Amino acid sequence: MIAALITVSIALAGYIATYLNGLRLAQRQERLVRITRQLAEFYGPLLAMEEVGLLSYAAFSERHSRPDGQSPFDHDGTPTDQELAEWRIWLSTVFIPNIKKMREIVVSKADLIIEAEMPPALIQLCAHAAGYEITAARWGEGDYRENFSAIPYPRLEISRYVRKSFRDLKREQNRLLGGRRP
Repeated sequence: MIAALITVSIALAGYIATYLNGLRLAQRQERLVRITRQLAEFYGPLLAMEEVGLLSYAAFSERHSRPDGQSPFDHDGTPTDQELAEWRIWLSTVFIPNIKKMREIVVSKADLIIEAEMPPALIQLCAHAAGYEITAARWGEGDYRENFSAIPYPRLEISRYVRKSFRDLKREQNRLLGGRRP
Protein backbone atom coordinates (compact mmCIF):
# COMPACT_ATOMS: atom_id res chain seq x y z
CA MET A 1 0.00 0.00 0.00
CA ILE A 2 2.79 2.46 0.82
CA ALA A 3 4.54 1.49 -2.42
CA ALA A 4 1.33 2.21 -4.34
CA LEU A 5 0.96 5.58 -2.57
CA ILE A 6 4.56 6.47 -3.41
CA THR A 7 4.01 5.44 -7.03
CA VAL A 8 0.83 7.53 -7.28
CA SER A 9 2.58 10.50 -5.60
CA ILE A 10 5.50 10.29 -8.03
CA ALA A 11 3.12 10.01 -10.98
CA LEU A 12 1.07 12.96 -9.72
CA ALA A 13 4.21 15.05 -9.18
CA GLY A 14 5.36 14.13 -12.68
CA TYR A 15 2.00 15.08 -14.14
CA ILE A 16 2.00 18.44 -12.27
CA ALA A 17 5.57 19.17 -13.36
CA THR A 18 4.69 18.30 -16.98
CA TYR A 19 1.55 20.43 -16.82
CA LEU A 20 3.40 23.44 -15.34
CA ASN A 21 6.22 23.09 -17.84
CA GLY A 22 3.72 22.91 -20.71
CA LEU A 23 1.94 25.97 -19.34
CA ARG A 24 5.23 27.86 -19.07
CA LEU A 25 6.18 26.90 -22.63
CA ALA A 26 2.75 27.93 -23.95
CA GLN A 27 3.02 31.29 -22.21
CA ARG A 28 6.52 31.76 -23.60
CA GLN A 29 5.26 30.93 -27.09
CA GLU A 30 2.37 33.39 -26.74
CA ARG A 31 4.81 36.09 -25.59
CA LEU A 32 7.06 35.35 -28.57
CA VAL A 33 4.12 35.56 -30.99
CA ARG A 34 3.04 38.92 -29.51
CA ILE A 35 6.56 40.36 -29.66
CA THR A 36 6.93 39.20 -33.25
CA ARG A 37 3.64 40.93 -34.12
CA GLN A 38 4.73 44.10 -32.30
CA LEU A 39 7.96 44.16 -34.30
CA ALA A 40 6.43 43.19 -37.64
CA GLU A 41 3.27 45.28 -37.53
CA PHE A 42 4.04 48.26 -35.32
CA TYR A 43 7.57 49.10 -34.20
CA GLY A 44 9.36 47.80 -37.30
CA PRO A 45 7.21 49.71 -39.81
CA LEU A 46 7.18 52.80 -37.58
CA LEU A 47 10.97 52.72 -37.32
CA ALA A 48 11.31 52.27 -41.07
CA MET A 49 8.97 55.19 -41.77
CA GLU A 50 10.81 57.36 -39.24
CA GLU A 51 14.10 56.58 -40.97
CA VAL A 52 12.57 57.35 -44.38
CA GLY A 53 11.35 60.69 -43.05
CA LEU A 54 14.73 61.61 -41.60
CA LEU A 55 16.61 60.63 -44.75
CA SER A 56 14.10 62.41 -46.97
CA TYR A 57 14.32 65.60 -44.93
CA ALA A 58 18.13 65.43 -44.99
CA ALA A 59 17.98 65.04 -48.79
CA PHE A 60 15.61 68.00 -49.08
CA SER A 61 17.80 70.13 -46.82
CA GLU A 62 20.96 69.23 -48.72
CA ARG A 63 19.41 69.71 -52.12
CA HIS A 64 17.73 73.00 -51.29
CA SER A 65 20.21 74.52 -48.90
CA ARG A 66 21.20 78.12 -49.22
CA PRO A 67 24.75 79.17 -50.11
CA ASP A 68 25.74 79.00 -46.43
CA GLY A 69 24.69 75.32 -46.39
CA GLN A 70 21.63 75.76 -44.19
CA SER A 71 18.05 74.81 -44.92
CA PRO A 72 15.78 77.70 -45.97
CA PHE A 73 13.88 77.07 -42.75
CA ASP A 74 16.91 77.30 -40.47
CA HIS A 75 17.33 81.03 -41.05
CA ASP A 76 15.84 83.97 -39.25
CA GLY A 77 14.74 85.34 -42.61
CA THR A 78 11.69 84.29 -44.57
CA PRO A 79 12.00 81.56 -47.21
CA THR A 80 11.56 82.76 -50.77
CA ASP A 81 8.44 81.94 -52.80
CA GLN A 82 10.51 79.47 -54.84
CA GLU A 83 11.80 77.77 -51.66
CA LEU A 84 8.26 77.53 -50.31
CA ALA A 85 6.97 76.11 -53.60
CA GLU A 86 9.67 73.43 -53.52
CA TRP A 87 8.85 72.72 -49.84
CA ARG A 88 5.18 72.21 -50.73
CA ILE A 89 6.14 69.72 -53.46
CA TRP A 90 8.28 67.71 -51.03
CA LEU A 91 5.57 67.92 -48.38
CA SER A 92 2.82 66.79 -50.74
CA THR A 93 4.72 63.93 -52.33
CA VAL A 94 7.07 62.70 -49.59
CA PHE A 95 6.63 64.07 -46.09
CA ILE A 96 2.85 64.16 -45.68
CA PRO A 97 2.28 60.67 -47.15
CA ASN A 98 5.03 59.32 -44.88
CA ILE A 99 3.55 60.95 -41.77
CA LYS A 100 0.06 59.73 -42.73
CA LYS A 101 1.41 56.16 -43.00
CA MET A 102 2.97 56.52 -39.57
CA ARG A 103 -0.33 57.77 -38.16
CA GLU A 104 -2.17 54.85 -39.80
CA ILE A 105 0.20 52.40 -38.13
CA VAL A 106 -0.37 54.04 -34.74
CA VAL A 107 -4.15 54.18 -35.11
CA SER A 108 -4.70 50.76 -36.65
CA LYS A 109 -2.20 48.83 -34.51
CA ALA A 110 -2.50 50.68 -31.19
CA ASP A 111 -3.16 47.38 -29.42
CA LEU A 112 0.48 46.47 -30.06
CA ILE A 113 2.06 49.31 -28.10
CA ILE A 114 4.19 48.22 -25.16
CA GLU A 115 2.74 50.68 -22.66
CA ALA A 116 -0.61 50.54 -20.90
CA GLU A 117 -1.41 54.04 -22.21
CA MET A 118 -0.70 55.78 -25.50
CA PRO A 119 2.69 57.51 -25.34
CA PRO A 120 2.47 61.30 -25.74
CA ALA A 121 4.92 61.26 -28.67
CA LEU A 122 2.56 59.00 -30.65
CA ILE A 123 -0.40 61.26 -29.88
CA GLN A 124 1.58 64.29 -31.04
CA LEU A 125 2.61 62.43 -34.21
CA CYS A 126 -1.06 61.81 -35.04
CA ALA A 127 -1.97 65.43 -34.30
CA HIS A 128 0.94 66.62 -36.47
CA ALA A 129 -0.37 64.55 -39.39
CA ALA A 130 -3.86 66.00 -38.91
CA GLY A 131 -2.42 69.51 -38.86
CA TYR A 132 -0.75 68.93 -42.22
CA GLU A 133 -4.03 67.70 -43.69
CA ILE A 134 -5.54 71.12 -42.92
CA THR A 135 -2.52 72.86 -44.43
CA ALA A 136 -2.69 70.71 -47.59
CA ALA A 137 -6.45 71.31 -47.89
CA ARG A 138 -5.78 75.06 -47.88
CA TRP A 139 -3.19 74.59 -50.62
CA GLY A 140 -5.85 72.79 -52.62
CA GLU A 141 -7.93 75.96 -52.39
CA GLY A 142 -4.99 78.11 -53.52
CA ASP A 143 -4.20 79.47 -50.04
CA TYR A 144 -0.43 79.20 -49.50
CA ARG A 145 -0.10 81.38 -46.41
CA GLU A 146 0.58 78.37 -44.18
CA ASN A 147 3.36 75.92 -44.98
CA PHE A 148 3.60 73.84 -41.83
CA SER A 149 1.41 71.78 -39.53
CA ALA A 150 -0.11 73.61 -36.59
CA ILE A 151 1.35 70.87 -34.34
CA PRO A 152 5.13 70.37 -34.43
CA TYR A 153 6.59 67.01 -35.33
CA PRO A 154 8.00 65.33 -32.19
CA ARG A 155 11.20 64.29 -34.00
CA LEU A 156 13.44 63.57 -31.02
CA GLU A 157 10.69 61.96 -28.95
CA ILE A 158 9.49 59.69 -31.77
CA SER A 159 13.00 58.75 -32.78
CA ARG A 160 14.02 57.84 -29.22
CA TYR A 161 10.77 56.04 -28.45
CA VAL A 162 10.65 53.92 -31.60
CA ARG A 163 14.34 53.00 -31.54
CA LYS A 164 14.34 52.06 -27.85
CA SER A 165 11.13 50.06 -28.11
CA PHE A 166 12.32 48.22 -31.22
CA ARG A 167 15.68 47.43 -29.62
CA ASP A 168 14.07 46.24 -26.35
CA LEU A 169 11.61 44.01 -28.19
CA LYS A 170 14.35 42.54 -30.39
CA ARG A 171 16.35 41.69 -27.25
CA GLU A 172 13.35 40.02 -25.66
CA GLN A 173 12.55 38.15 -28.87
CA ASN A 174 16.14 36.93 -29.07
CA ARG A 175 16.01 35.82 -25.42
CA LEU A 176 12.78 33.91 -25.99
CA LEU A 177 14.30 32.23 -29.02
CA GLY A 178 17.11 30.99 -26.81
CA GLY A 179 19.76 33.39 -28.02
CA ARG A 180 22.02 35.59 -26.01
CA ARG A 181 21.18 39.17 -25.32
CA PRO A 182 23.01 41.44 -27.73
